[in-house]
Amino acid sequence: MLFSVNYDLNKEVKRPNIVAEIRKTDYARLSESSYIIDTLETADQVYARFKKHLDSNDHFFVLRVTKPYTGWGPKDVVDWLDSKMQYQRAA
Repeated sequence: MLFSVNYDLNKEVKRPNIVAEIRKTDYARLSESSYIIDTLETADQVYARFKKHLDSNDHFFVLRVTKPYTGWGPKDVVDWLDSKMQYQRAA
C-alpha cells in the first residue's frame, strides 16, 4: 500500500531519524517533510514505527494514497507514483 507520511517537528531537530526510518521502505520524496512510502504495513503499523521519533509537540500523519491523484513535481517522483499505482487495488 502507498501511504503519505507527513510531519512537522516543532522544536527538536530529529529529521535525520525520521528520514532514516522512511528510507527503510521504498519511498518517493514529495517535499521537505512529505514522503510517499510503499509498504505492506497498515497505517497504524507505520505510525507505530515512527512514534518513537516524535514528541508531544510534533505533528505526524499517515494517509493512504490511492487513485486518482494529481499534482506536479519531479519526473522521477511522478514516474514512481505512476508505476506503484499501476498495480494498486482499492481496499
